[in-house]
Amino acid sequence: MKKNLVLTLPLWVMISSVSAQTLQSAVMTTIESNPDILAAASERQAVSKEVDQARAGYYPTLDLALGTGWEMTDNPNTRSSGRGEVRLNRDEASLQLRQMLFDGMETKNEVLRQEYRTNSRASAVYSAAENTGLEAVDAYLNVLRQQNIVELAQTNLEAHQRTHDQIVLRSERGVGRGADMDQSLGRLALAEANLMEEESKLRDAETAFIRVVGEAPESLEQPEVPGEFIADNLEEAIAKAVDHHPTLRLANFDLESARAQHATAKAPFYPDLHLEVGTRADHNIDGQVGTDKDVTAMLRLRYNLLNGGRDSARREETAFLINQAAEIRNNTYREVEESTRLSWNAWETVKRQMSYRQQHVDSSRKSRDAYRQQFSLGQRTLLDLLDSENEVFRAETALVNTSYDELYAQYRILNSMGLLLEGLNIKAPETAQTIAIQQ
Repeated sequence: MKKNLVLTLPLWVMISSVSAQTLQSAVMTTIESNPDILAAASERQAVSKEVDQARAGYYPTLDLALGTGWEMTDNPNTRSSGRGEVRLNRDEASLQLRQMLFDGMETKNEVLRQEYRTNSRASAVYSAAENTGLEAVDAYLNVLRQQNIVELAQTNLEAHQRTHDQIVLRSERGVGRGADMDQSLGRLALAEANLMEEESKLRDAETAFIRVVGEAPESLEQPEVPGEFIADNLEEAIAKAVDHHPTLRLANFDLESARAQHATAKAPFYPDLHLEVGTRADHNIDGQVGTDKDVTAMLRLRYNLLNGGRDSARREETAFLINQAAEIRNNTYREVEESTRLSWNAWETVKRQMSYRQQHVDSSRKSRDAYRQQFSLGQRTLLDLLDSENEVFRAETALVNTSYDELYAQYRILNSMGLLLEGLNIKAPETAQTIAIQQ
């Protein structure tokens, strides 16, 4: 029997390890299935097709036109020939090839604008993955947090149950007081209610996990923060955020897109030059019986001389759009810096709190243990003992909350610098990759 247990144990450990849900796997699942990220990815793919649409301006167009029907003609030619009104079945066929040679750089600048827009949407995908990944981290840590607190609440209930059993035993021996029994029952009921409340919070945390990650939490493991990615100080963290944060990259790409749009708006001030090659084969045209054919090869220049100031107004509009994009970029810079500072400050605060939280727990436990001995000797009241048990529970709960707050603060710093996915060794979605800009 013992031999079978020895053989079975490694297999059980292996199965448990395989089925454990790590923080990395939870974040990866989130990124692969989260609707917000998938929607951002579809938008990025849609915008990338606008690059292809804009690039089509470099290529020739070929148009085929066919027509057949009935025509009545009454013109000087038909009347001079004595035919008057001529009714014929008319047929038309034409084929035209048109190649842009010069369009005031409109196609080039429009391609450039759509490429910057594509990279902007790619950065939006990365930003959505980073932010949703942080939500997954928060949900993951909250489940672990509540699991720990539920265990503390269960331990607290068991401690109150032992105390109550001791009071009952004293009462049965005739050395207890009725007030002690009532007080013990009241605190035992409170411990029961506390456990129920924490179990409810755990179920809420699990529900939030399912909403964010898309699956239920199972066998969560305590994660370790990749500290090597966290900056040594606040100034370095801000510098990394400026270099890596996807939202700031998005704003920079939007600014470049606005500049390319402004350049595109200048195209109407130049002439268009196209090469046009065409052939035509018509039948029974304008009252003339027979086939009418021609082949042409033309260079055609078109230059708008007046359109009521529309092009000038459009040019001025795009200049203001550049200013708007620049101010959005400047505001984004401030928000990224603010987010980094807030994350760093939160981390510094909980780090400083940890030693005091631990000291509070240690002192509360020592007091509780001393009160138990003194209560047994009649040197402490039941109220003192029950209060000391609750103090330990509150202190341990505060320590658990602070420890998980510290963990989350570090992941929040990684997110503020745009390095959360990299820190977790998670590959960003393929649609988050930018494309090369063709200047």
